[in-house]
Amino acid sequence: MNARLSPRMAVIGASPTAEISNKLRALASGGAKVINLGEGELDFPTPEHICEAGIAAIRAGDTKYTAVSGTAALKAAIARKFERENGLRYPASGIIAGTGAKQLIFNAFLATLGEGDEVIVPAPYWVSYPDMIRLAGATPVILPCRAKDGWKLTSEALAEALTPRTRWVILNSPNNPTGAVYTNQEFAALEKVLLPHDVLIMADDIYEHIVHDGSFAAPATAMPALFDRILTINGVSKGYSMTGWRLGYAGGPEWLIRAMDVLQSQSTSNPSTISQAAAIAALDGDMAFLSGWKEILLSRRDRVLEAIGKMPGLSALATPGAFYVFADCTGLYGARTPKGEELTSDLDVAGYILDAAHVGMVHGSAFGMPGHLRIAYAIDDDKLAEALSRVGDALARLQRN
Repeated sequence: MNARLSPRMAVIGASPTAEISNKLRALASGGAKVINLGEGELDFPTPEHICEAGIAAIRAGDTKYTAVSGTAALKAAIARKFERENGLRYPASGIIAGTGAKQLIFNAFLATLGEGDEVIVPAPYWVSYPDMIRLAGATPVILPCRAKDGWKLTSEALAEALTPRTRWVILNSPNNPTGAVYTNQEFAALEKVLLPHDVLIMADDIYEHIVHDGSFAAPATAMPALFDRILTINGVSKGYSMTGWRLGYAGGPEWLIRAMDVLQSQSTSNPSTISQAAAIAALDGDMAFLSGWKEILLSRRDRVLEAIGKMPGLSALATPGAFYVFADCTGLYGARTPKGEELTSDLDVAGYILDAAHVGMVHGSAFGMPGHLRIAYAIDDDKLAEALSRVGDALARLQRN
């Protein structure tokens, strides 16, 4: 590491999902026809009424600074959303908007963590949690979940992992990368374990609107006794196909929201005024478009699961939410590529698929669960079919004992 860099840079790495995208761009620049199944965003356009709200804000000259935590109008729309959809009531002082949910998660950790603190991170996990925790000076405690439990944290495992140093427990439902969706009953069981401990709960609800099987349960609703210790993170990126608008929001204890506001005031300041106006239209507007999106996503999920079922060496459970399939690739270990190279890890498998099929997937090790691949299926149907065909052909060329 360059001596001019801060020591903190030694404890983190670049986002694996971003690295996959960069590799695919490099291949594409060389003339390869690449397909990215590694990026977590919908291929649908942002709904027109939301775009029009952003355009109207520009034309109205709504392009100046706002309050750091968002305009009063946006915070009121967020409050309405929380109460209408989740039965949660937050005052304006308990709500903050930022440049994406990612920023708010980072700010919450930075505001509360220090040396010696621990954060329980159920695995598989979103790739950025551990590095954010390390940047805040704390230690991520990775708690592996099991496929037989639906990739969900059990109360027994949680009870064993809690220590006096535990400051946060992360709950992400629907989960990235597994699509696991917790029920009210499962959250209630976790609540009983957490109640005696002075621990904060990070409820990452960003995939709330993408549930295929069952229904969404918000931790802050399902665990009412812990309401004052729960930070609910959400945003418009996933449910409204607005990843590039960079607008996230959170509701939680006023003392924590104030601290996050201070951090934001000294870093990014307010989120884009145009994105704030668009987010109001999203949160208050008709969501009829979502049923059509989910129908398409469910069809794509089933197509991926069917294709995987025909590929020797791969297997996967049906994913109840989000837009990923988390496939077990350990059945490919020991196989050799046409060049004679042996596949011994999920990174090897993902690398072979990238080189042989020009299809990008993220290896499970990036999510704390080696032996798997995350397949993002929120892409055009024809491209998805082409990608699956290429992967099948590439795997068929492997030499097995």
